[in-house]
Amino acid sequence: MVLASTNPINIERILATDLPIVDLKAEKSVVKKLIVKACEEYGFFKVINHGITHETIAKMEESSFGFFAKPVTQKKQASPAYGCKNIGFNGDMGEVEYLMLNATTPSIAHLSDTISNDFRCSVSAYTEAVKKLACEILEVMAEGLGVPDRSFFSRLINNIESDSILRLNHYPPIINNNKDRDKSCSYNYTKVGFGEHSDPQILTILRSNDVGGLQISPEDGVWIPVTPDPEAFCVNVGDVLEVMTNGRFVSVRHRAMTNSYKSRMSMVYFGAPPLNACILAPSVLVTPQRPSLFRPFTWADYKKATYSLRLGDTRINLFRTIPHAH
Repeated sequence: MVLASTNPINIERILATDLPIVDLKAEKSVVKKLIVKACEEYGFFKVINHGITHETIAKMEESSFGFFAKPVTQKKQASPAYGCKNIGFNGDMGEVEYLMLNATTPSIAHLSDTISNDFRCSVSAYTEAVKKLACEILEVMAEGLGVPDRSFFSRLINNIESDSILRLNHYPPIINNNKDRDKSCSYNYTKVGFGEHSDPQILTILRSNDVGGLQISPEDGVWIPVTPDPEAFCVNVGDVLEVMTNGRFVSVRHRAMTNSYKSRMSMVYFGAPPLNACILAPSVLVTPQRPSLFRPFTWADYKKATYSLRLGDTRINLFRTIPHAH
């Protein structure tokens, strides 16, 4: 059952519905169908029985909270990887501080110098685990779409020159200075922590602590809050995967909300191709009945477009061959 309510922030509709949950240990034919259906309808789904140990997750979360608990002067020593409030290069701001790391072995090794060896070990183990999970999911997607080469998507992330990123986002509780509000604990003040956007990469694997905040927008003005699940990872389609599936899968806009009672931490792996990779759909997904919706481009082209626009701008439409129907 879907229930609609009014969001006090911008008089938007909030839908109380659950994302599809995929058990990766279920029958393979079932898993393929569920993932393809979720990617076509929502662009988001959750996975359970994902094979990543509680220890790997707990150590990464503990290391992340430990880093963000440091004094600002110490955190700034990790710059340019560390940032606070600024998002991107074009004036977008948010109620967030973050650490953005290249998810490659040499970059992670450098963390011993800028942060600590324990932190490096946690990041290394976690990144390796989520990368493996991302590749496994991408290979199931390829099979589900009937792509003969099951590594068509995953090989871009597996490439040694992959431009993948691990981003740690920390959303501190927001103090509400409105003195007219009832001071009781029943009122939770919320604010946009990271504004509406789509992910430009191939696939996103997200894990957060037990604090809600992620919301997805299946259509303009409608938002679905994603309930945190200690057993699950949240997976979503990026712009590049929408292009590589010739529009079969949808890259859906989403945002993160802060609250007034507890810090939220999200650990986000963005699986991306090498900069020089040409982004094309496999021939099996391009037919006379469904011609190519996008012109060829490299990841470097798309990344440049991403950095030249504001967070909420729609980048993918710049690369369409056929105007997008609204």
